[in-house]
Amino acid sequence: MSADTPTDVFEAHRPVLMGVAYRMLGRVADAEDVVQDAWLRWSGADHGRVREPRGYLVRITTRLAIDRLREIRARGEAYVGPWLPEPYVTDLADSAPDSADRAVLADSVSFAVLVVLESLSPLERAVFVLREAFGYPYAEIAAVLDRGEAAVRQLATRARRHVDERRPRYPVDPAERRDLTERFLAAAADGDLAALMSLLAPDVLLVGDSGGKAKAPVRVLRTADKVGRFLVAVTAAEAPTLSVRLLEVNGGVAVLALSDGKPDTVLQLDVADGVVHTVYLVRNPDKLRSLAAR
Repeated sequence: MSADTPTDVFEAHRPVLMGVAYRMLGRVADAEDVVQDAWLRWSGADHGRVREPRGYLVRITTRLAIDRLREIRARGEAYVGPWLPEPYVTDLADSAPDSADRAVLADSVSFAVLVVLESLSPLERAVFVLREAFGYPYAEIAAVLDRGEAAVRQLATRARRHVDERRPRYPVDPAERRDLTERFLAAAADGDLAALMSLLAPDVLLVGDSGGKAKAPVRVLRTADKVGRFLVAVTAAEAPTLSVRLLEVNGGVAVLALSDGKPDTVLQLDVADGVVHTVYLVRNPDKLRSLAAR
């Protein structure tokens, strides 16, 4: 241990711990609770016997997140309409200056990947997060999960195959995504259906998450015509009461719409080859609370 206090050590690792917990859970409040529980465990530990604080803290956080995920699933709560992760504000340009590292982190926290991770077992999800997002060696993951290395490799293979089979593979160009987002906003605000549809892939999807607590499609919309007409209609009805700004969530640029200063909607686009392939809309007010100070 260094001369830093236990609090200093923990705070230095908090961003990594939050990154692990959020990718495990897809819920900001639950991830924050897990990190707080990890702090309680850390504050009561014998720090003189901890050789590698980061590994120790990641192990605690991962195990707590697995327990929390199992609790959530055991409750078996029904969700109204499509489910999306709770938007999580990121700043990967600062936390991962290297563009290759940034791309990996952005992919691992994207809406598309987190939706697929919901269908993994808690152990598969933990292995995927530690291996794919944070580059942990199999031996270290085995120690974190108290499993044999061979078993961890099998979990990793299953998880990777599952994710690759179920998520779209769009090469992400941050500049292209930002440009299309700005043009998308302008076309929707002007009610220009033709301009909007020119930005949409023919088989574009719109996934709206309201949890039954706000207006959003209860099923995934498909095709440029349906998605374009829906967006023009909803923008005409609600845009006059909203203010919008851009921010980075889940590794990419997104639109935050506010009503009377309160978060109303988060919109993010998956883009490739100059067109939008998926539109994500999060309108569940419970999932927007963490954005209130943004």
